[in-house]
Amino acid sequence: MNKIVFLLFVSIFNQSVFAQQDGYWDKNRATTKEIIVSARDRIVIKTDDFPVGTTELIYRITLLDDNQKIASSLISVLKAIPDPTGISQGSAGAVFLLSRISGDDKSKYAIFSSNELASAYQKSGKMDDACLAQETPLNKDAKRLSIDKSSCLNNASGNLWFGFESSNWIMKQKIILEVVPWVDAKLSRGWTLENRKFVINQCKTSALARKLVNSDDFCICIEEKIQKKYKFQEFQNLLAMEQAKVYKDNGESCINENGVSKGVFNDLRIQALNLAKKGEYGHVIDVYASIISDGKPTAVDYSTIGFAYIMTKQYGKGIKFLKEGEKLDDTELLVKLNLAHAYLLNDEFRNAKYIYKEYQSQNVNDSISWTKKIKQDFAIFKKAGIQNDAFERVLKLLVN
Repeated sequence: MNKIVFLLFVSIFNQSVFAQQDGYWDKNRATTKEIIVSARDRIVIKTDDFPVGTTELIYRITLLDDNQKIASSLISVLKAIPDPTGISQGSAGAVFLLSRISGDDKSKYAIFSSNELASAYQKSGKMDDACLAQETPLNKDAKRLSIDKSSCLNNASGNLWFGFESSNWIMKQKIILEVVPWVDAKLSRGWTLENRKFVINQCKTSALARKLVNSDDFCICIEEKIQKKYKFQEFQNLLAMEQAKVYKDNGESCINENGVSKGVFNDLRIQALNLAKKGEYGHVIDVYASIISDGKPTAVDYSTIGFAYIMTKQYGKGIKFLKEGEKLDDTELLVKLNLAHAYLLNDEFRNAKYIYKEYQSQNVNDSISWTKKIKQDFAIFKKAGIQNDAFERVLKLLVN
């Protein structure tokens, strides 16, 4: 028998060594209880609280005679096993986990996921509501329960209730219950699916997220950064103003990351385009100001905010931003053209005339000529109530 146990140990150990170690046996939160069950009696034992991130557990039940003691604790047995992968591969794993000694007494047992169900069992003896029931009396047993294969661990209480029924009608029984939880290292930080959703939904209420057409990537980026820095409970314990700062700081970091920032800024540009179609140029300025202030603007962004300032008759501010666009890309003709418009409407005809003449033989893009775009813009200005006698002078200037 000792040889068989040794071979089983070697087999399970080898399987486990090569398995990925993504968790640990939590010996500090293990349950070890010695229970005395009176003859013909039923008793219910609640386990200690399971730690956050418990995805599996091993339990061992051993019935002993009065003077017997467990040869080795379940915790000491599990020290040699890096993870639960090799356990419960048929009956072999269970044999390895069994204690080396047991008494002659036997007991039925059942496991319940709530105190209410366990209390009902203690009164009636019915195991119908048990998540696991052992109706054949045994003098020892050991099993592995996992969250994906057993309903026992799919409850929010963080405990289990073991119910025992004595099969000895004359003498009391001594039962040793040992339960050791396996903690998933990642889940132990408390970042369950629901908690991740909570942070993402909180992010979506932020000022910047509300400006985005699609804030999913942005908020997922923030959630991932918070998850790396804090356990969920640690984050929850922060003051509201501290949480707001965490969202803000991580939001700025996500904006500055290329993959996320590209999507974020494109969303902002789409939003600004829709605002411009409605004639809400004041809001267009706000959107592009946030793009520019975050340090990721293009020359076209400066051109667009410059045009928005022209449409709101803030010609001086328009000139300021358009000159910044020139510094960024001196070949972008949309910047040049809007700068000429701003000069013209700011009564700086000489500066405007030079730019209008300089580029009259070129196209502003692959399909619109310089002259055609000027005519389109002047028409937009007039429709918006922006009138200037110099419009006709410019058009005549371009003919010559």
